[in-house]
Amino acid sequence: MLSVRLHGPRDLRVEEIPEPDSPGPGEVLLAVRAVGICGSDLHTYRDARIGDTLVQEPLILGHEFAGVVELAGPDAVDGLGQLLRPGIRVAVDPAQPCGRCEMCEDGNPNLCLHLHFCGHPPDNGALRERILVPARTCFPVPDQIDDAAAAMLEPLGVAIHAVNLSRLRVKDSVSIHGAGPIGLLLLQIAKLAGAEPLYVSENLPWRLWLAARLGATPIDQSGGPPAGQIHNKTQGRGVDVAFECGWAGTLVQEAAEAVRYGGRVVLVGIPEDDRLTLKHSTARRKGLTLVVSRRMKHTFPWAMELVERGRVDVQSLISHRYPLARAPEAFALNEKYQNEVVKVIVEVGSGHP
Repeated sequence: MLSVRLHGPRDLRVEEIPEPDSPGPGEVLLAVRAVGICGSDLHTYRDARIGDTLVQEPLILGHEFAGVVELAGPDAVDGLGQLLRPGIRVAVDPAQPCGRCEMCEDGNPNLCLHLHFCGHPPDNGALRERILVPARTCFPVPDQIDDAAAAMLEPLGVAIHAVNLSRLRVKDSVSIHGAGPIGLLLLQIAKLAGAEPLYVSENLPWRLWLAARLGATPIDQSGGPPAGQIHNKTQGRGVDVAFECGWAGTLVQEAAEAVRYGGRVVLVGIPEDDRLTLKHSTARRKGLTLVVSRRMKHTFPWAMELVERGRVDVQSLISHRYPLARAPEAFALNEKYQNEVVKVIVEVGSGHP
């Protein structure tokens, strides 16, 4: 079957690989339909590592995905407790926690001490025609949600988890630093939670325009430091909660400067150099609460309901679609932020040229 594997920095190759095994107890074989390219995928693509985790052998990327069940093993029970059968369309939670360690038993499977995660070394991901996954990680998708939108449920879950961690309250003011897909999804969740006003800072004009369309007050970085603009708009107070949603770096300091004394800063992005850059005096003098968000937990059913009911718009974020055979081209475009890219979906087996 066809796959796309990373062999080294920016070295993606379209290759034939063996078919997966038949599903065993509690497993399903999926025909992959759609895979989203995530910022963490771009980290791994660019450097053949993410954080301190190295790609040491060819790796199939892709953790935001949806598919259709081709074969189901015995006792293939999905994430809602129902048996899966061939033909059912599903969105997939890429995390496979052990369910037995201290973190899992404390209700934090995203912090599992023995976690396997699709597309994160050493576990292969979804940029291939078929994949074998635990049935419990699958969630049936209603007809109103197409395959591309179903692949967006994972990043939406990440946004929901970050908002939950922030302890956001109705009428809290919010700043979001970075208007990539996570930032734009987080914007919509914070708006639903009653945050007001919502400021979004971004250096790519088309993403800033989209943030404004989705209800944000845009902060154009050409108008001066974003934190200064936010303080001007809040009469010097700052916002209650700031979310860093880019590649960290200077955005962490920017978020800390934008938030009020006693405020909360949630770090969602992953820094390219695996370093947290923040002036201690800023955090200390303001008495800030810093929270680091890792992936998501217990959010898939809620994410699906929000999309199904039209409460969150994921379709407007999808800017580009590529077939599996052109995935290297898709990654190159996404990494360089060309052609007004927001979210790239790889449509597997779509038949597109």
